[in-house]
Amino acid sequence: MAQDKIKTLVLGGTGKTGSRIVQQLTNRGLAVRVGSRSAEIPFDWLDQSTWIPVLQDIKAVYIAYQPDLAVPGAVEAIRDFTRIAVNHGVQQLVLLSGRGEPEAQECEQVVMQSGVEWTILRSSWFCQNFSEGYLLEPIQAGYVALPVADIGEPFIDIDDIADVAVAALTQSGHTGKIYELTGPRLLTFAQAIDEIARATGRSIHYEQVPIEVYNAMLAEYGVPQEAIALTTYLFTEVMDGRNSLLASGIEQALGRKPTDFSAFVQKAIALGMWTEPIVSEEGSSIHSSEINTL
Repeated sequence: MAQDKIKTLVLGGTGKTGSRIVQQLTNRGLAVRVGSRSAEIPFDWLDQSTWIPVLQDIKAVYIAYQPDLAVPGAVEAIRDFTRIAVNHGVQQLVLLSGRGEPEAQECEQVVMQSGVEWTILRSSWFCQNFSEGYLLEPIQAGYVALPVADIGEPFIDIDDIADVAVAALTQSGHTGKIYELTGPRLLTFAQAIDEIARATGRSIHYEQVPIEVYNAMLAEYGVPQEAIALTTYLFTEVMDGRNSLLASGIEQALGRKPTDFSAFVQKAIALGMWTEPIVSEEGSSIHSSEINTL
């Protein structure tokens, strides 16, 4: 692809939301650059020397920060990247943010005060964490243990997030908007697992465990301490009921209802998710690379 035709940079372009956004933009015949450590022009949040090369000839950027905007250093990274991006001619920023995280809202303020067009996608927890993320293997193994009380969460289908992001990147009318993106109903993790079990016809046991037990399990699987600290924050603070509210961001941005969790489950089944049980010594497996909620 010729350099002068590059228009949009998608950070996290091989991730859950980013890969879908890249696919949609590509299907529309639009020029897009993938921002990831494995890309032809690599991008790494931890290496500022990689930032300027991927910003050449870029007009708009979709920003997805890994592992989460709540981690130490995220605000500084977003501030530095935003400044460099604007200085190199970027005219539009679309930020994937999280609900109920003060640190994420600090990052939102950085983008909002950048001096260029902006859109904020303030998202609830991904449906796809059950099918593509850290809960996939426990579900396949038939046993899911989490330190989460009976708190309702409006799980959001990532395909809906991608649709909103692409609309913001390609259409007028989304500048200066903060979209609260949720699904259409509240579900506890236990209820979500039960829906998957009933739809697949499989026996999947859900157990609520104390945070100390969960952290010990993560440590046993070699999850780094910083990742354990993040999960502790997310499960004990963010999942305290503050996000047990539905929002209308999907309707505002797209003029339609958000995808229901049951529809997500049927899509995942059609794609062959959850079909092969994975047997391990503990009946479950956890990988540090999958410990993220957004």
